[in-house]
Amino acid sequence: MVSMTVLLNHTISDQQKSNATENLNISKFTLLPPDLKKKWGNIPPNVEGVDNFLLPFKQWVENKTQKNDYILIQGDFGATFLMVQFAFEKKLIPVYATSERKAFESVQEDGAVKMEHLFKFCRFRRYGM
Repeated sequence: MVSMTVLLNHTISDQQKSNATENLNISKFTLLPPDLKKKWGNIPPNVEGVDNFLLPFKQWVENKTQKNDYILIQGDFGATFLMVQFAFEKKLIPVYATSERKAFESVQEDGAVKMEHLFKFCRFRRYGM
């Protein structure tokens, strides 16, 4: 059985699950528990480093994965970098979702610029490739 552990601060989409099942042969998805999901989405921006902050995530990953499992990691750049390194150390296969992006901007009556972004999932890509 091929497993994917999901380290995201949002919900993995049905399209992403379908793609992972079809292209990576994923048969089991392991999602962050609500408390860690909330914490992953609120990494403190004003601290020097996040090593200590990441300890519960590393412990959770160690408890939920085994060698050659996939792990989907996206979020705060520094935390993501450290967790990808950790995944490689644990012989996991870290991946991220790629997307097609479209940006729309409109000038408001007061001169402010409103930006809207549309992201359309494309595929998963391994880190380091």
